[in-house]
Amino acid sequence: MKDSHSETPVWHFRTSRQQWALWVGWLALVALFIFCWTLMTSETMWFFVLDAPAQAADLGGRMWPPRWEYLPSLWEPMWDTINIATIGTVAGVLMAIPVAFLAARNTTPSTKILRPIALFVIVTSRSINALIWALLLVAIIGPGILAGMVAIALRSIGFVGKLLYEAIEETDPLQVEAVAATGASRAQTISYGIVPQIMPAFWGISVFRWDINIRESTILGLVGAGGIGLQLQGSLNTLAWGQVSVILLLILATVVVSESISAKMRHAVI
Repeated sequence: MKDSHSETPVWHFRTSRQQWALWVGWLALVALFIFCWTLMTSETMWFFVLDAPAQAADLGGRMWPPRWEYLPSLWEPMWDTINIATIGTVAGVLMAIPVAFLAARNTTPSTKILRPIALFVIVTSRSINALIWALLLVAIIGPGILAGMVAIALRSIGFVGKLLYEAIEETDPLQVEAVAATGASRAQTISYGIVPQIMPAFWGISVFRWDINIRESTILGLVGAGGIGLQLQGSLNTLAWGQVSVILLLILATVVVSESISAKMRHAVI
């Protein structure tokens, strides 16, 4: 606490009531932690937990050395994975743009009807994981990279839409009023007063989502949505641990490269 007449901090002792409230809060937090820990570990088989380091070491030994001769057969599935992430991101961003403008208070035509619908779309997209979207789409349209692309797109709508509509609401109203004062229509006001302000945020959000989708698309093949995950699932099913290690190393290298590209692009546009 600082004195109102000076920048020198002035410390005061807590009152008895404040001290009791602090202790009760800490005790409640500890009690909650113990309760949650007991609930989560009630069916845990601790023998397997204690044996986990030995099992991990054994699995690591089976995965080494990697089977590098399997690498050439992974280029096409990895290219499919990158395409799933890229096309899915583009589709998701295109669908998220109108949703974001409908969700923002300063651009939506209707705060009572259209805005709640747009917010519902955003919440629905964000609450369902891409893997679950892929499971549903594989059952609906069949296995393959198309299901993966659509799953990535549907998952991206909520992420991009939420961050973008928040950026729209944070735009400078003075610039918008200045454009509107020239007699511009509502569409022209949005185009010249709001869009230029959100473009850096828009590109940063889009690139960031693409980087996330690269990681998510690597596992969609586990449920039949194509890409490198399909190869990983096949190697796991056949206990080909040398192939598994090569796939994991390739995924790691791809993620590192995409992270580097994403960081450079965000630095360039923000």
